Amino acid sequence: MRVVIADDSALLREGVAKLLEEDGIEVVGRAADADDLLMKVRSYKPDVAVVDIRMPPSQTDEGARAAEQIRSEQPDVGILILSQVLDTNLALRFFTERPEGFGYLLKDRVLEVDDFLDAVRRVARGGTAVDPDVVAQLLGRRRPDDPLTELTDRERDILALMAEGRSNQGIGHKLFLSPKTVETHVHAIFRKLGLEAAQDDNRRVLAVIAYLTNA
Repeated sequence: MRVVIADDSALLREGVAKLLEEDGIEVVGRAADADDLLMKVRSYKPDVAVVDIRMPPSQTDEGARAAEQIRSEQPDVGILILSQVLDTNLALRFFTERPEGFGYLLKDRVLEVDDFLDAVRRVARGGTAVDPDVVAQLLGRRRPDDPLTELTDRERDILALMAEGRSNQGIGHKLFLSPKTVETHVHAIFRKLGLEAAQDDNRRVLAVIAYLTNA
């Protein structure tokens, strides 16, 4: 697997690179700004670009705009947003356009090394990875006819992990549940939300998030 890392903090770039390389992932480029990121992605064609939202010169949304350009020019490159900024609107925009190969994590999540590495590999395979804090904000929104009121506490826990992009097996490991029990809860969640369960995990995540955030 080949990765390009883009962040204006040299300390974070090198720290993330070390974690990836120690796990056998090849870091083919490091970028300090959006222009350098685009150049390295075009040159090295990585499997994943790890991108901060705020980058020089304005420290606003240069990284996000570069990520969108990469998706447009090279749709096979996975995008993993790694930022201190929690922007649910940005996450939803990416998911709505094309959820495959997209992730959004807060920088503190790097400290949970196994989860971070799993997220990078999941995005490289075309899967999704959403930070639990982003999911919590999405699940916290309310509509007049909010279907979440029909869910049990356990179903809400499972729904949150589904929205992070985890498989049924991954959910079972997190919650110490058998695969059969998780599958039963998942079917119940889709039934209560009025969503048809799909085989494709990415479409499943998109359906859940889009439904929960629909105004």
